[in-house]
Amino acid sequence: MIVTVEDVAAGGHCVARVDGEVYFVRHALPGETVRIEVGERKKKFAFADAVEIIEASPDRVEPPCPYAGPGKCGGCDFQHATPEAQRRLKAKVLFDQLTRIGGIDPVKLEGVEVEALPWDEGALGWRTRMQYAVDENGRPGLRVHKSHDLVHIDKCAIATERIQEADILTKTWDGMGAVGVVDSNDDELAVYTQLRRTARPHHKSGPKLVHQTVGENEFTIDFDGFWQVHPAAAPAFLECALDFLAPREGESAWDLYAGAGLFAAGLAEAVGETGRVVAVENARSSRTATNLSAWKNAGAIEDDVASITPNLGTVDLVVLDPPRSGAGPEVIVALGEARPRAICYVACDAGALARDAKDLAIEGYELTRIRAFDAFPMTQHFETIALFELVDY
Repeated sequence: MIVTVEDVAAGGHCVARVDGEVYFVRHALPGETVRIEVGERKKKFAFADAVEIIEASPDRVEPPCPYAGPGKCGGCDFQHATPEAQRRLKAKVLFDQLTRIGGIDPVKLEGVEVEALPWDEGALGWRTRMQYAVDENGRPGLRVHKSHDLVHIDKCAIATERIQEADILTKTWDGMGAVGVVDSNDDELAVYTQLRRTARPHHKSGPKLVHQTVGENEFTIDFDGFWQVHPAAAPAFLECALDFLAPREGESAWDLYAGAGLFAAGLAEAVGETGRVVAVENARSSRTATNLSAWKNAGAIEDDVASITPNLGTVDLVVLDPPRSGAGPEVIVALGEARPRAICYVACDAGALARDAKDLAIEGYELTRIRAFDAFPMTQHFETIALFELVDY
């Protein structure tokens, strides 16, 4: 059917309505008239693809990658929009999620934009970690959106140049479920394989320990450990978090879901020798303790954040960088009991941030500053850093 596309929605979709039915449409832009092909139907809505553009938005462009579009690779949601338009769409999603779900006063979000990270390649060539699915014939590729079907590609346009030039996609990987590659500060790429999604990745070639440098600090991570995939993300996020928290000499701080210890290291320098920093991370591949060994005022605990936080006592500052699902009520209640003067929340999902923001308000915390970064150009994803301060501290 032919529909008029309305506003953007979370998940890389735009909304269309026909005879009281709601359609979440991919590959469309607000204001366009498009022909859609309806896919999965739910009780109150359906998902669809825009398969023909009848009246195009002025923000529409030809996707730079031949594998982007309906029925093709599902990794990029917005290649059909200019980078500037992509950031406007993401800013609208952030506004909607925080006001509708989080109950944030719209006035607090006036003027908030999704900022481009500094990168010579613009919206392409930034992704330092790629994982390809492997079919029954050992051929790697990327999946169609919401499908097990594979698209076999010769290169991924958002991957770094070193990954694009590697021979990962020209080899066969018999018996494997996935093959991954990591581009770090090391001379070689790290390559790993995985039998199935639930299995632990197996190191194949290159460094088993990869290294990332931010400022004067170097971080060591297992080849399958977490690190931000955009090369400019980690330094930008650290600078923003420290600016928001404004650590003082002698203060105590927690870095929860600490990963490699990026924020903990920055906090350790900021609070000085009389301060203390505790990083909590449950993934051994992060090597948090090793990365913090140079700071006598910092240490790491390998444990579940929700389990350990209630036992840590009180604290002045917190960096909270949870997984996509968010921190959750249990962690937020524990933070309320610890009474930090400020919490810097680093969010990769606006909906999760909104849910946790609502719980933080119950604990007496108010959103006072917020910035968002286009750390995943061409996709629906972005990173938000929000400062919550204790009311009447």
